[in-house]
Amino acid sequence: PRTTSAVTKLVIAGLAATGGVTRIAISRGFSTTRMAEAKPAEAKPKDWWKKAASIYEFTVTDIDGNEVSLDQYRGNVCLIVNVASKWGFTDKNYKQLQVLHDELADQGLRILAFPCNQFGSQEPGTNAEVKEFATGKYGVKFDMFAKINVNGSAADPLYDYLKSKQSGTLGNFIKWNFSKFLVDRKGQPVKRYAPNAEPFSFRADIEKFLKEEPK
Repeated sequence: PRTTSAVTKLVIAGLAATGGVTRIAISRGFSTTRMAEAKPAEAKPKDWWKKAASIYEFTVTDIDGNEVSLDQYRGNVCLIVNVASKWGFTDKNYKQLQVLHDELADQGLRILAFPCNQFGSQEPGTNAEVKEFATGKYGVKFDMFAKINVNGSAADPLYDYLKSKQSGTLGNFIKWNFSKFLVDRKGQPVKRYAPNAEPFSFRADIEKFLKEEPK
């Protein structure tokens, strides 16, 4: 007669990703035992950004789909801009931003451009199309990131943080394309500029913060 030991065998009962949990079931004879369970990393609370001490705590996605920790910008002065391809002042902004990059990058300026389609649907293309536009037409060499929202419940946490640290006129929300935040060498947002403020108009502010020694 068969015994339990005689029919003992390893059975891969299945791998099922249910609720983010992977289970491996092992069957020995007539009993099934769950042997392994791998839990996914816990998601951050919705408003975790409110406790952030600097921009270095944020992770974003670059325009090629790679995750980037903003800690890599530690010690630099950063200019963070929401960009668009089809606004009337797109040309002037992109040209001036690239000049600032060319002339001040060696001193520690880093420009971070975030495409956004929330204003007049003026950034409708894919990330690849945005990259081709910026690099092909303007020779952009500063860092570009994946399209995001900057306002509303789906806003990127980085922008929730920036808006909370540097308020805007008639409310903290971003008003239009090419709003700009200047961040010092310690990762602190120190200035905010309206969409119609040309990059050259606040070059003196950038140079002032570039003179600060990294800490």
